Amino acid sequence: MREVRVERNTAETQIELTLDLDGAGIYQVDTGCGFLNHMLELFARHGRFDLVLTCHGDVEVDYHHTAEDIGIALGQAFRKGLGDMRGIQRYGSFYLPMDEALVLCAVDLSGRCTLNWSVTCPTEKVGDFDVECVKEFWLGFARSVPATLHFVQFAGENSHHILEACYKGAARALAAAVRVDQAHRDEIPSTKGLLV
Repeated sequence: MREVRVERNTAETQIELTLDLDGAGIYQVDTGCGFLNHMLELFARHGRFDLVLTCHGDVEVDYHHTAEDIGIALGQAFRKGLGDMRGIQRYGSFYLPMDEALVLCAVDLSGRCTLNWSVTCPTEKVGDFDVECVKEFWLGFARSVPATLHFVQFAGENSHHILEACYKGAARALAAAVRVDQAHRDEIPSTKGLLV
């Protein structure tokens, strides 16, 4: 079973989440931000991750701390759920077309943090959500796993579509990376013998 629970409490956010890496894409999400709820619901569904998440954040300021801290907590959940990474595929990538948008998402569960964010949105906001917060979300996630993440945008004119492609693509890439390779389920996928 790769089902874990994480709590993260700071002066800015209080987060509780349960994540099942081997789920069916069932979700219950309440972040206090409609757009972020939507992105996390898409992430859970397309990654086939079961996710229950609540966040009480300082949204009267903006959504920056909420987005960043949820990324951190979700990354911690992945790290906890993967244990010593034994038997996982480690790598995953996915080209996600979302109407006119096209984004490549690639991941290496390497034990090293890198985020390549080659994504440009034409607007600063989607609804009341600052699009720059999405990069902070994925940076928090990458640091906490830790993982190498690449987002490369090839096309896109609508900010909502571009960011949706990022979350869906990351979900599909991560689903591939965390999948257990049954033929090598007792091996660490590294010549070093560990992934930290």
